[in-house]
Amino acid sequence: MPSLIPQSEFERVRTAGGDADEVLALLADMCRANALTAVKRAGSGHLGSSFSALDLVVHLLFAELDVATVGWDDPDRDVFFSSKGHDVPGLYAALHALGVIPAERLLRLRRLGGLDGHPDVGVPGIEANSGSLGMGISKGRGIAWAKRFLGRGGRVVVMVGDGELQEGQNFEALQAAAHQAVGGLWVVVDRNELQSDRPTDEILALGDLGAKLAAFGWNVESCDGHDHAALREVFARFRVEDGLPKILVARTVKGRGVSFMEHPRALADGAGTYRWHAGAPGDDDFVAAHSELLGRIEERLAALGLPPLRLEAVQPLDDEPALSLQGEPESGAGAPAVRQKMSAEYVAEAYGEALLELADTHPELVVLDGDLASDCRVRAFELSHPARFVENGIAEQDMVSMAGGLARHGLLPVANSFASFLASRANEQIYNNASERSKIVYALHYAGLIPAGPGKSHQSLRDISLLGALPNCAVVQPGNAEETRALVRWAVEEAIENVAIRLAIGPSPRRLELHGGWRLEPGRGTVLHEGDAALLIAYGPVMLHEALVAAESLRATGTRLGVVDLPWLNRFDLEWLAEAVAPHADVFVLEDHAPVGGLGDALRRELSDAGLIDGRSLTVFGVDGWPACGTPPEVLRFHQLDGGSLAKRIAERLGVRSLS
Repeated sequence: MPSLIPQSEFERVRTAGGDADEVLALLADMCRANALTAVKRAGSGHLGSSFSALDLVVHLLFAELDVATVGWDDPDRDVFFSSKGHDVPGLYAALHALGVIPAERLLRLRRLGGLDGHPDVGVPGIEANSGSLGMGISKGRGIAWAKRFLGRGGRVVVMVGDGELQEGQNFEALQAAAHQAVGGLWVVVDRNELQSDRPTDEILALGDLGAKLAAFGWNVESCDGHDHAALREVFARFRVEDGLPKILVARTVKGRGVSFMEHPRALADGAGTYRWHAGAPGDDDFVAAHSELLGRIEERLAALGLPPLRLEAVQPLDDEPALSLQGEPESGAGAPAVRQKMSAEYVAEAYGEALLELADTHPELVVLDGDLASDCRVRAFELSHPARFVENGIAEQDMVSMAGGLARHGLLPVANSFASFLASRANEQIYNNASERSKIVYALHYAGLIPAGPGKSHQSLRDISLLGALPNCAVVQPGNAEETRALVRWAVEEAIENVAIRLAIGPSPRRLELHGGWRLEPGRGTVLHEGDAALLIAYGPVMLHEALVAAESLRATGTRLGVVDLPWLNRFDLEWLAEAVAPHADVFVLEDHAPVGGLGDALRRELSDAGLIDGRSLTVFGVDGWPACGTPPEVLRFHQLDGGSLAKRIAERLGVRSLS
């Protein structure tokens, strides 16, 4: 059974005396053990970068900054936050060690009512929302500037990843902070030299990082990020006020503390791919990692003359077995999804396969990636056609503008990233490209509400509205592998405008079967469930599954709900649409998006313009408010978008007897 190191043990170690640097190293390993347990229990999370940063986080929180002695509401307090955000399991573990986060909440990482998968200011000790990379230095500059303007004390320390420095906003912030002489701002770079699954130098080399940063006018130092004596010396020099903002380039090891997760061994074991960036370890790997950490902790305790560690058993939650939590990474090997006893499939896999098939007959096809080749399933294309694959690193705006240049000269670029970053961060660049009337395909992975464990920074629920506002951009989302391959082929071979393809990143909850003889017809949907009581229109594998569950539930009341899969989110065949809605006074739309600006609004406008809305009710079910963080079933229930909740909502609107 997994175990947790209680906060009292951290307090015992912290106050016992002894060599201060040895104590900090011990505390960091104790935090690693707790972070490992929390991620295993969650079923997903980021261990590699949490472990690389934990010596830095522990040193700052326990030895350098005043967070252990000054209240979190003190305006003169020091401020620390991580801009990279995905290292938050380690930060949560450190905040638990300080007594800020209770154990029961730490053990609800990525669960509804627990801790978000990326930092959120609603959690005690979290100073800024992050997870969407590249914003932290700018935000830290704002906090430090505000402190100076208001006459308040306290330093502002921002942790950034080395891969994160590929985002251009960092360099805007670097030059502005130096120009404004924001001396109270410190930046710590977690220089672990690995990105999501490959070395930083392979993705987009940073070169002589120290010289590059110093050229902006910052006070720059470098040291071993796991050497607490070296960290102590650097921070002592930083405390000497010289009016300059400060940067420490901390050389770290991704996966530090667990031998088989550490770089470079882990990279060699993975044949050049690092597998511990995201996801929970399997049972055997968890036991091995936890045992290694606990063994070293006991050795450190003994060396300090301290009694052995006292552990607390972690009881399983109601919906999970005792140890085999079936960790499901949010990327690469598959994301958490609604668990069903049905044959699942990955639309993302079908997307990657379709691109590869089209490459041979379309030499103009060029694939662009934003450091997510494995997640976006374009690694096979990269390996097969390296000359037609462009790795841009974590720099969506640069990637999209490069795609615009490629398109202007006759190539067909396919730009890949997570939907929340591609559609919003690069929206102005997409707009600019669209205004040139060239053709680009945008692949928006990780679209929609699920998986919800990473939290709101990764849940893309506004991209349809952002891209649908463009006059020459078709937005589509397939519901199964067959529809995915057909839509990719249509986007490449037939579409005469820009195409944005929304793609679910995890396994589909069920295998959707299309009728025999099905073929893709632009603007037209497919009936998945016959019914005459009302019509429910949905798209994407997650919401189509819930729509079918609702229809199956309503059958018990004698209510036959029609369900239509409509992958065209802003392009409609009016003849088909008129025929589809004609028998129904009540039309429902299930959005994997906010209720504003999605398929429902587009349909309402189309029906109104065609004079088909009068006498007909159109109701949109979407993700109201901020998306919740948790497991798929938890979050779908929270937003009343699971099949059972939908059936009840529809039954209530239709005035049929309530469901039991």
